[in-house]
Amino acid sequence: MRNDDRTSVLKRLRIARGHLDGVIRMVEADAYCPDVMKQLSAVQGSVQQANRRVLRNHLETCVAEAMRAGRTEQIVDELMEALRFDPGPVAAPAPAPAGTKPTEVPA
Repeated sequence: MRNDDRTSVLKRLRIARGHLDGVIRMVEADAYCPDVMKQLSAVQGSVQQANRRVLRNHLETCVAEAMRAGRTEQIVDELMEALRFDPGPVAAPAPAPAGTKPTEVPA
């Protein structure tokens, strides 16, 4: 990983870790559930930003090099496997809520 990306990812992860420690304290103190949920979403956002930075670094370095070396299929398969676990746009869609059709927006 490039040094500037490593530094950025580590900074974001350390911030997320500190934030998560705060959320743990909230749960231990029996904080109001919606407040905990908001803070958990914020932690997830921080981790997601770090993940996007790692992805960008990977695309610009490892993937680009593999494609130049003619290993396109291998690197694409590897990347798709890694993205399987990403809740972003390439992840499998969430199942439709009970009582709705997949194309129907719940009320």
